[in-house]
Order: sequence, then structure tokens, then C-alpha cells
Amino acid sequence: MLTAYLNGFGVAISLILAIGAQNAFVLKQGLRREHVLAVVLVCAVSDAILITVGVFGFTALTQALPALAPAMLWLGAAFLFAYGAFSFWRAWQGGAALDPGQGAGTTLKAAVLFCLAITWLNPHVYLDTVLLIGSIASRFDGFATAFWAGAVTSSFTFFFGLGYGARLLAPIMARPVSWRVLEVLIGCVMWAIALGLIFKG
Repeated sequence: MLTAYLNGFGVAISLILAIGAQNAFVLKQGLRREHVLAVVLVCAVSDAILITVGVFGFTALTQALPALAPAMLWLGAAFLFAYGAFSFWRAWQGGAALDPGQGAGTTLKAAVLFCLAITWLNPHVYLDTVLLIGSIASRFDGFATAFWAGAVTSSFTFFFGLGYGARLLAPIMARPVSWRVLEVLIGCVMWAIALGLIFKG
């Protein structure tokens, strides 16, 4: 049981460790100290739901919805391209800097809705949590629940660590040039992911 738990934790953390659209948004919210708890909870709970589907309903889902993958690929790629374009635009505009005493003015509702969109419209989330984690979990016959618990634990650990650990970068991000660099990096990552989806799809 412990082996299954540790495998679930390790597999999940390795899949979500790379910077992506979801992680970039959590990082920015953590840097701004704006609605961090709500954002990390949305990400972690969403991951837990998808991991649950992957571990306990992997085979049934792929058989019932064979046409879902192509549609999500193109929708997700378009969303990532748009997100990257906004990041490049913000970098070009400049003038942004992190003021630890103030947020960016984003409402809680807007932050949560955007976080839900960037989470559930990203096809990588489904590939990683549903397909890959689901297929690996199927190897742990009789210990799927332990594997699921490890994967869910890693998701909560990662997102809370990223959201609240980002505050350590606050002094660096107080400079406008650092914020511009971050926006450019985020834009590049978003477009790279989108292009990867298109050419691999």
C-alpha cells in the first residue's frame, strides 16, 4: 500500500512540476498575494477530481468519449495562444511591478473563473491526470485507492507550495524589469505548449 501511495505521489508531482498555464497563473497570484487560497484550492480540487476520474474511470471514459481528445486539443491550443499573447502585450506595455501591499485589483470571482478556465480548458490536464495517471494506476491492482491518495496529496502539496512560496520572490518582482521578464517567459511557455499540442496532435 505504501509503495502504491509513493508511486502515486511521485508520478503526479513529476507531471505537474513543469511550468504551464495553470502553474504560471498560480505563481502570479502568489507573487501578488491576491486570492491565493481560492486559486490554489481551485487548482488542487480540480486536479483531485480529474485524478479520481483517471484512477477509477480511465477505461470507461476513453470508450465513451473517443471524440473528446481532438476537440480539447484545438480548443486548448487556441486558449494557450491567447493567454500567451496577453502576456506578451503586458510585457510590451511595461510599467507593472509587484507592490506587496497592494493587489492587482482582480476580483475574487474573476480570479476563480479564470483559474477554472485555464485548468479545465487545458488538454494537458486531461492527458496527464486522466490518461497517464489513469493508465499507471491500473497497474496497482488492489491498491488503486492508495495510488489515488498519493497523487491527490502531491497535487495539494505542489499548488499550496507554489502559491504561498512565491512570496519569497516578492523583493525581486518589485522591479518592473523583472515583471516584464516573467511575462515574456510565461508567453513563451504558453506558445510552446500550444505549438507542441498542435504538432503532436
